[in-house]
Formats: sequence, C-alpha cells, structure tokens
Amino acid sequence: MFKSLSLKVIIFGFIFTFFSSFGQSFFIGIFNPHIRNTLDITHGQFGTIYATSTLFSSLLLIWVGKKIDDVNVFKFSIFVIILLSFSCFFFSKVSSITLLFIGIFFMRFSGQGMMSHTASTTISRYFTKSRGKALSGGWFGLSTAEFILPVLLVYLLTFIDWRDLYVSFSLIVIILLPTFSFFLIKNLNLDSREINDNKTNDDQNIKQWKRIEVIKDYRFYIICMNMFAMPSIATGVFVYQSFITSSKEWGSYVIAQSFMSYSIFSVITLILSGFLIDKFTSRRLLIYMNIPLLISTFVLIYFDAPITSFIFLGLVGISNGWANVLGSSLWAEMYGVKYIGSIKALSTALMVFASAFGTAIFGIFIDFGFSIEEIAIVSGIYIFLSIVLLFFIRKKLNPVLI
Repeated sequence: MFKSLSLKVIIFGFIFTFFSSFGQSFFIGIFNPHIRNTLDITHGQFGTIYATSTLFSSLLLIWVGKKIDDVNVFKFSIFVIILLSFSCFFFSKVSSITLLFIGIFFMRFSGQGMMSHTASTTISRYFTKSRGKALSGGWFGLSTAEFILPVLLVYLLTFIDWRDLYVSFSLIVIILLPTFSFFLIKNLNLDSREINDNKTNDDQNIKQWKRIEVIKDYRFYIICMNMFAMPSIATGVFVYQSFITSSKEWGSYVIAQSFMSYSIFSVITLILSGFLIDKFTSRRLLIYMNIPLLISTFVLIYFDAPITSFIFLGLVGISNGWANVLGSSLWAEMYGVKYIGSIKALSTALMVFASAFGTAIFGIFIDFGFSIEEIAIVSGIYIFLSIVLLFFIRKKLNPVLI
C-alpha cells in the first residue's frame, strides 16, 4: 500500500505520537494523586496550575510550531526530542508549586504540543492521496500508548517513586528517539511528497491559505469549537480520574483498566476513519465526530456501575479516534499544505488551550462541590451546541479552487 519512504514517515509519526503521551493529560493524570500528596495541594489548585501552565505552552506553540514550515524536518525533530528529554528530567525535580508550574509547562509544550505537532504536520504535508490512512497509522502510536501505559504505570507506581520514573523517561527519550529519527526521516525535506500514480496532486488545485487568512475565516472558529470538545472534556476526565473514581465508588484500578477500552475503540475508529476520509473527505465526516462523546456524557450522568467506566471511555475513544485524524487532515483539505505547519501550530495551540480551560473548569467545579453528573450535564450542553452550529455550515467547508 505504501512505498518505502511513505512507510518510514508513518512509522516516524507512530513513534512521535506514542512518546507525545508523556505530555498528554491521561499520562500526567495518573501521577496527579502522587504530585498532590507530595506538594499538599487540592484538586482545584492542581487544576489551576495545570491549566495556566498549559495555556502558556499553547501560546509558545503558536510561534515555535510554525518553524516546521522553514526548517529541515530531521533537525526540527532532534530539537523536539531534546526538549522532551529535558522536560521529563526537570519534572522529576519538582518540589514546589512554582516548579510544578514550570514542569507542567515543559511537559505540555514538548509532549502534547511539539511531539504531536511534528508527527501530524509531517504526515499531513507528505501525503496527499493516502493522507487519511497515513494519519490513522501515525496516530495509532498514541492509541497504543493509551492502551499500554495506564495499567503499566499504576503497577510501577506501587514500588517505584514517581520522580524516578520521570528520570527513566528522560533517558529513554534521549537514547532511542534520535536513532529512530535518523533512520526514518534523515532524507525527508519540505518538498517531499507521496508518489501519486495518477500524476496529479489535488492539493495544487486549491488555494494555499496563510495563517493570517485562516484567522479571518469564520468557518475556522466553528470547526475549532467542535474540535475543542474532545480535548477540554477528555482532559478534565483524565486529570481528575481519581475524583471520578471516588465519586462513583469504583475501585482504584477501574479507570486505568478502562483505558484499554478507550484505546481499543480509538484504534478501531482510527483504522476506519483513515479509509473513510480518503473516500469521503474529512469535511463530510466532521459532523459525526462528537456524537459518541455526547452519548458518553449521558452514560456518566445516568449510570454508576463499574462497567460504566468501560462504556464511557469506549465512547470517548471513538470520538478521540475521529478527532485525531480529522483534526490533522481537515486543515490540509480546506487550506492546502504549503503553510500547514503554521496553521496546525495555531489549531494545536488552541486545542492545548481548550484542554487547559477544561482542566481549570473541572477543578473549579469540583472545589465548588459540583458532582461528576452535574459536570457531565454542562459538558453535554456544550457538545450539543457545537454540533448544531457545525450543522448549519456543513455545506460551506469546501476548499477554494484556483
């Protein structure tokens, strides 16, 4: 299906999205109780710190992320790898609220931000005809991490201090990733493209939007409103998974085990979405992205049995699978690939901001005594409204032809 270089680009994306998990909310959320106990802070305090540092990381991502449009991909990747390794090491030294703020800033910027941005931008730019399937393969790395790491980390934390784990993460990143990157994308450049047997490139027939033009496009904001739902709500769930566990009176391992359900359904959706996007386009499929997420809020509102956790996170996983691929391919379809790094830096930064906002809101709601069911109601209302707005512009998402 894929040529040699094409396969290498997908494997590169897989590895980078896998290791982006170090800065993802589901990963950091597992360490939440240990960090709060170490620093003696509340859910709300942790959420505020997490949200604020994430917000600053998203602002920096807008500027740094656009550099991928101008710099050799391999050199850019080495910079991101060094940054992630340093971030993990720094996080192991957190001993105060100030250092926690800086540590989360580095983890979110390097992990969730730069690692995933580098992977998805590289794949989106390189592939044209098979972009959907390629993005599915790349994002499969994160789904694999979400399947393996939660239970593994919960187990390791029973006999290894969380600080020592982060030192290990730092060493793993700096030892393994430069070698992988060298063999996979050393010869990749900004003009490298997928070989298209039809000798045509649809991306050359559409207007190549600059970021300043995208900012003035009202469609961008309605789409982002829908894209915000997944990171903002899922991040709140991941970071405060211990609160949900205690509220629902589930066992301490239930949510960690349920991440397997989340990951399995993410993978299934990733695989299906890649083929469907290449056949029907992201623009036509976007309207369906958050419907499973909306249903998941009803599950959380009305059911309390431990099995609910598997159903809830399974539904979130379906929307997550859609969001990962659609969020990367849609911008290339609508706005072209010439400035895709700059555009994705903006959209990724906004997604990171959304996750920060969601974390802060969840933490404030918890500290004010809101139940998890009441938080789910607010989340459901937001998702519903965003889908309604998207419905009204669904026929206006076609690219501008030249």
